[in-house]
Amino acid sequence: MDGAERRMKIYVAGKVRNEVERDFLEEIDSLCKSEGFDTFLPHRDVGLAEGNKDVPKIFEGDIKEGFSDVKLVVAALDGLHVGAGTAWELGYAYAKEIPAIGIKTDEPVSEALEYLSAILVGSMDIVSSKDELRAKLREFAKHFSQEAS
Repeated sequence: MDGAERRMKIYVAGKVRNEVERDFLEEIDSLCKSEGFDTFLPHRDVGLAEGNKDVPKIFEGDIKEGFSDVKLVVAALDGLHVGAGTAWELGYAYAKEIPAIGIKTDEPVSEALEYLSAILVGSMDIVSSKDELRAKLREFAKHFSQEAS
């Protein structure tokens, strides 16, 4: 595949500490792929940190390599709190002017401000279902392809 045929890359961010969290990220990853995007999924593409010895590998893989050529971040925001890594990745994306879409399916964003923070809510669109995410991804792809032409 040459550069002209390369698909846009999405970084899928979210908590990875348990199987339920990883399964949700894998569902998001599949949805992104079904819409024609390439994806970077940290726990799949780099692995999980087993201890402090893995920190350099995780940082190098997730951030230095994973964010290479990323055009969009999709972040899972379910749960009581956003993971520290997810919040860092979203801040990094914002600083690099990479847009983000959050997905929070477990409660309305209007009721989750205490857990999400005004900064996260104000920095991206947040959808409440996979169908809404699919629509946002299609919108993004359309807008991005218009900008590129």
